[in-house]
Amino acid sequence: MNAAPPREAESFRELTSHQKKSGLAAWLGWMFDGLDMHLYTLVALPFVAELMRMSLTIPDQKKMVDTNASIIQAAFLVGWALGGGFFGRIGDLLGRSRALCLTILTYACFTGLSYFSTEWWHLLIFRFLAALGIGGEWAVGASLLSETWPRKWRPWIAAVLQTGVNVGVILACGVGWVLKGQPLRTVFLAGILPALIVLWIRRAVPEPEEWHRARGQSKETPGILDLFRGDVARVTWPVLALCAVSLTAHWTFMFWHQTHLRSLPEVMSLDQAGKQTQALIALFLVMAGSIVGNFLGGWLAQRWGYRKSIVFLLTSYLIAMTLTYSQAWSYDALRVWLVIVGICQGVFGLFTMCLPPLFPTLLRTTGAGFCYNIGRIFAAGGTIFFGLFNQVNDYRTALLYAGFLFLPAALLALKLPQKELS
Repeated sequence: MNAAPPREAESFRELTSHQKKSGLAAWLGWMFDGLDMHLYTLVALPFVAELMRMSLTIPDQKKMVDTNASIIQAAFLVGWALGGGFFGRIGDLLGRSRALCLTILTYACFTGLSYFSTEWWHLLIFRFLAALGIGGEWAVGASLLSETWPRKWRPWIAAVLQTGVNVGVILACGVGWVLKGQPLRTVFLAGILPALIVLWIRRAVPEPEEWHRARGQSKETPGILDLFRGDVARVTWPVLALCAVSLTAHWTFMFWHQTHLRSLPEVMSLDQAGKQTQALIALFLVMAGSIVGNFLGGWLAQRWGYRKSIVFLLTSYLIAMTLTYSQAWSYDALRVWLVIVGICQGVFGLFTMCLPPLFPTLLRTTGAGFCYNIGRIFAAGGTIFFGLFNQVNDYRTALLYAGFLFLPAALLALKLPQKELS
């Protein structure tokens, strides 16, 4: 039996059971997204060096490890992009709840299997396959909430939903802390945990009434090529360009800021456990700032609308990256700047609720998933480019130049369609 259409609730108590369950399901999916997404970044260089049987203290070997570690991350981002399109299509054809279960099972299984890697390319394959599910989960979860929650709540539910990712990353930091004395590969076993919520989602979360209605009224299901035809194409292209540029800069930061931190004199002198601890602290600070940024973005969207808020936060991201990496800061000073950069990441929480409604219902997860996640293919190239572009250990310059991409991203945001963005 189909769930009742969502009504404009004035308080949390007035929300329907369906709305609450869909919100919890999407939040849990995103939390475990964040966990499985960042387990690799915690151990990337030392674990890849272990798989390659090389030393990070020998410059030529370290360069090869850096290259392969960035290739693995690039493969992950490509898988993320393809998964967004693939599972987005599944979400439009089979329903949001069913697709959500499939995405979670995919990333949980293949993250866990990363434990069994014995060569660096094994890890590349497992990370690519896990990323298919992680990319799909974003599109499906965002569309599920855009179709079940009241419109006036969307900026805040976007902030809460994005915070799920941040909590997942903090949870990954906790896993790294608890397992810091264990073999590096052990962290991937924690990635199996998300599979435990799938049975509850399948039983408790019905498909949105809006999706059922659209399926019943449609004589022909639109295909992915319809994203590039007619009025829909005028939405697809600017959204695609914005996601490609902004995510290239963002993911260059998310991957290489850990390596830059490890190259600081205060950190290089530490043993492996000490370096890991400082990397965990830094990532925690970024995520703490990002949680604040999510709610700042929601507050701005309530007052300015989505488009102005997105432009403001992308511009702030540019300024924060420039100030953070335009000079060599001490480790203590850098930690403060990392919090500020994290706050600017609240812009991606706004993408969650403003992008899906731009597309027709039966192209919603396809369109949002394709545009948001295909940008990660460009981000994959950026991760490799900014890693190879500089001399060994010159990560600060790579991060500085990557930050400049937020300027064209802010300009592209001005081209976003006004529909649903007021």
